[in-house]
Amino acid sequence: MASDITTNRKALRDYHILERFEGGLELKGTEVKSIRAGLVSLQGAFAKLECGQLYLFESTIQPYERASHEQHESKRARRLLLHRVEIDKLAGAIERDGLTIPALRLYWKKGLVKIELGIGKGKQAADKRMDLKKRVESREAERAVSAFHRRGQ
Repeated sequence: MASDITTNRKALRDYHILERFEGGLELKGTEVKSIRAGLVSLQGAFAKLECGQLYLFESTIQPYERASHEQHESKRARRLLLHRVEIDKLAGAIERDGLTIPALRLYWKKGLVKIELGIGKGKQAADKRMDLKKRVESREAERAVSAFHRRGQ
């Protein structure tokens, strides 16, 4: 059973998510303590390929205040732990199609910190307006159905 730590709602607003991947994060001990305390943010976080490895950039894990002598940097690049086949697939999507890999959510799974990545294609302003319009229409339809059922009783 996975429990969410944090989500990147802006990524879902700004990108069409074509496919999702689950991976691990290579973390230091103080980073895990900070995550447990809820001092983490994925705003603007994305994955990038460097030297055949996938790294997470722009994620923020605040320093752990009770750490002894060793402290971590809050915005350092963190290595992602994925299978080679998945890394190659993501690398192909980046290079061939010009897509991006935003971080969607961070969660616990069997005591380990996992990250959900998505292959995303950027949305245009018109796409965002269409999504908003669909959401408003579905909300109005749900309200109408709810009102109809209330009157029927």
